[in-house]
Amino acid sequence: MKFSLFSLGLSGLFSLGASLTISEINGPAHRSPCEDKDVTDVTGLVTAIGPSGFFLRDTAPDSLIQTSSSVYVFTSSSTTIRGNIAVGDIITIDGRIIEYRSNRAYLFLTEISVPKNLRKVSSGNKVEPVVLGKERSPLVYRYSGIDEKAGGVFAVPNNQSLYSVVNATVEEEKYGLDFWESLSGELVRVPGPIALSKPSNFGDVWVHGEWRVTGKNSRGGLTIVPGMGSSGADANPEAIRIGSPLDGTKNEATRLGDKLEEITGVVTYAFGFYTVLPLTAVRVRSNAEPSLPPPTSLKSSSTCSGLTFGCYNVENLALNSAHLPKVADHIVTYMGTPDFVFLQEVQDDDGPNNSGNVSSNQTLAALSAAVRERSGVSYMFAVIDPVDGRDGGQPGGNIRVAYLYNPDFFTPRNPNLGSSIDATEVLPGPELKFNPGRIDPANVAWTDSRKPLAAVFDIKDGDKVFVINVHFTSKGGSSSIQGDARPPVNGGVADRQAQAETVASFVSKILAEDRAAKIIIAGDFNEFTYVSPMRAFDGIAYDLDIVTSIPVEERYTYLFDMNSQQLDHMLVSYEITQRDPEYEHVHVNTWNSLEGEVSDHDPSVAKLNVCK
Repeated sequence: MKFSLFSLGLSGLFSLGASLTISEINGPAHRSPCEDKDVTDVTGLVTAIGPSGFFLRDTAPDSLIQTSSSVYVFTSSSTTIRGNIAVGDIITIDGRIIEYRSNRAYLFLTEISVPKNLRKVSSGNKVEPVVLGKERSPLVYRYSGIDEKAGGVFAVPNNQSLYSVVNATVEEEKYGLDFWESLSGELVRVPGPIALSKPSNFGDVWVHGEWRVTGKNSRGGLTIVPGMGSSGADANPEAIRIGSPLDGTKNEATRLGDKLEEITGVVTYAFGFYTVLPLTAVRVRSNAEPSLPPPTSLKSSSTCSGLTFGCYNVENLALNSAHLPKVADHIVTYMGTPDFVFLQEVQDDDGPNNSGNVSSNQTLAALSAAVRERSGVSYMFAVIDPVDGRDGGQPGGNIRVAYLYNPDFFTPRNPNLGSSIDATEVLPGPELKFNPGRIDPANVAWTDSRKPLAAVFDIKDGDKVFVINVHFTSKGGSSSIQGDARPPVNGGVADRQAQAETVASFVSKILAEDRAAKIIIAGDFNEFTYVSPMRAFDGIAYDLDIVTSIPVEERYTYLFDMNSQQLDHMLVSYEITQRDPEYEHVHVNTWNSLEGEVSDHDPSVAKLNVCK
C-alpha cells in the first residue's frame, strides 16, 4: 500500500472555543461529534510520524475505551510543523476536525487537518504502545451490529445500510469494526504475528497476533468457517492488515503461515481497511514448513470402483501461456494425473489477443501433450467454444470450461456436440440431447459469464456418469468487507443465485429420470459454502467437503485479504455419497510464494466409485 493519507482543508465554519481532549474529539461513534469544526489547544503526545502527518495520543484520556485516545494529524507538504516535532514530544495545536475518505465506499477516518499554532510543552517523554492480545484483544465472529441484524456479513440482500449514515455508537466488546475504530490513531504492538496472506501489489500483508482467533487452519491461516449465532459465516474480523512502513522501508515478502518479527505501528483506516502502519519494515522470522504440500494421497485404482476426478481453475491458460508447462506439472505431480479433470479459465488459442478467434483446441492439445510427456497418459478433451466476447474474463481471452479425460476409462456416450448457443436437455433414460452441451446458454443469468458444460460418459466396466463443469460469475464489484456498505456488497451474487438455481434444476431433471444417477458438479462457483447461491443445491447434490468430513478450517482453495476461503467445490449426487468417496484439496498455490504460484486457485482431487 502506498502511504497516502491526506485531507482537504476547509474554511472555518465556527470554532468550538474551549479546548477538547482527543477522546472528546473522537467521541463514542464512528464519526466525530466535532466534524467540520475548529478546535483549539488540543494537547497530545506524538507517538509516530509519517510522510504526510503524525499521530497524537491524549495526555488526559477518558475512561471509555470505546473512544480512541489517539488521532491522526494531517499536515500538508508545505507545513513546517512536522519538521519541528519528534516522537515523545507533548504538543498543543489548533486545527479543524474532518472525516476523510478517498472513496465513498470506504469508512471515514477522523483527522485533525491543517494544524497550526504549534506549542511544544515538553520533549523526551516515554512512548509505550498498546499491546494487542494483552491490553486489548481483537474481536472474533462479527464485524458489525448491522451485519448481525441482517443475518451475517454475507447476508442476502446486502448493502442494506451505510455505516457512515447510521454512525453507530462503538461497541468495541462485540464487533470487529468497532474494536479497530476504538483504536484509530493508536500506537499498538502486534506480538507473534503470523502471515495470513501473500503481499499485495503495495507490499501489504494480513496478520494475526497472539490473541484469540477462529478458523485457524493447519498452515496458520484463518479460514472462513460457519458463524456463531446469527453471524452466518465467520470471516475473521480479528485479522489486521499491515501497510507501508512509516520510515519508507519495504516489507519483506510473505507466504501463508510465515512467522514474522514483532510489529509496532499505528492503527489507521486507509483504502477500505483498518490497517497498522508499521514504524519500520515487516521482517520474516521463519518460513512456514514445508514450503509446498505433498501431492495428493488419492491414487486411481484404474477400475470403476476408484477413479480419480480433479478440478482446477488454471487462470487464463492459453497456448502461449508461460505457465502451461507448470499446469501440466501440477496435474501430474500434485494431482496424480486424475482419470478425469474439470478445467476452468481455458482461453482461446491466442489468449488475450482480441482477434475474434474462439477456438481452444491448440491450447488443450498442448496441455494434453505436456501431460503425456510427463506421465504417459494421453488425455482426450471435450469443450464447446464460446461466442466471441460473451463469456467474460480477460478481454480477448474468451475463457471457458473444458474436460480432460483418460479414454482408457471414459467414452463419451452417444456423442452429439452442441454449439455455443445450443441448449442441451435431459431426455428420458436419462440421456442428454447434446453431449457435450451447454446448460441454458441463452439465460440472462449467463450474460458475460461462462456457460456450464454438461456431458455424460460411459465408464469402462462401470455405469454412465453425468458431469457438469461450472465457472460462475466473479465477485467483481464487491465492496470491502470493512467498508461502508453493511452487509458488504457481494458482487454478482444475484447472478450466481440464478446460475446455481439453473444448474440445480438441470440436475433435478436427471434425478427425476433416475434417482440413482451418478452426477458430479464441479468447478469455480465463486461463492462460499455458507452463502445463499450454494444453498440452491440443498437436497439435490452434496458437497464432498461435508460428505468426507474435511475439517472446516481446511476447506480452502483461494486466498483473499485476510481469509483462506473456498470458491472451488465438488458436489455429487446421493448415490455417489453412499460409496465411500474420498476428497482432498492440494494447496500447491495458496502455500506458494506470489512468484511461485501457477494459478490463484488450488486444485482438488476426489476418488469415487462409479460402478453400476
